[in-house]
Amino acid sequence: MSRIGKAPIAIPTGVTITVSDKNLVTVKGPKGELTQQVDQDIIVSQEDGQLLVKRPTDQKRHKALHGLYRALLNNMVIGVTEGYKTVQELVGVGYRANAQGSTLELTLGFSHQVVMILPKEIKATTTAEKGKNPTIILESIDKQLLGQVAAKIRSLRAPEPYKGKGIKFVGEQLRRKAGKSAAKK
Repeated sequence: MSRIGKAPIAIPTGVTITVSDKNLVTVKGPKGELTQQVDQDIIVSQEDGQLLVKRPTDQKRHKALHGLYRALLNNMVIGVTEGYKTVQELVGVGYRANAQGSTLELTLGFSHQVVMILPKEIKATTTAEKGKNPTIILESIDKQLLGQVAAKIRSLRAPEPYKGKGIKFVGEQLRRKAGKSAAKK
């Protein structure tokens, strides 16, 4: 049995989970509502305030889907109760970020500003304190979508290995390279 797949998901108070006959799981909580279509072979059931994910056989495909759907459903439960948050830092002279509603304007050393229109599920805020790098804070209840948008923002100017300039996640360790060494005489 999959170690992740067989672990039950605790349902906190204030969260309601409904499973339709077509294996469409809907999770409602204080922060919002998320839905996930689960494969027809995987069995999702509620027992004693817990959500259980079971597989019918030990086929390789069923084993792979077992842990996957349990993890996705757990992320949904955490998302509607606590939410998810990522913080990115802009390292570089003149790099700036400005969030207004669902648009994010980035100045990243290009000849033009980069404007991103964010999905309505994601809330973006920016901070720019003197002496510190500007930061972008993204918040959402959908972990999958949040990670995808954060990766897209990072790909606009990925950190380079020599000076470390670019967009990086706060706490991310970058592999740095040594620059040119002076010629020996």
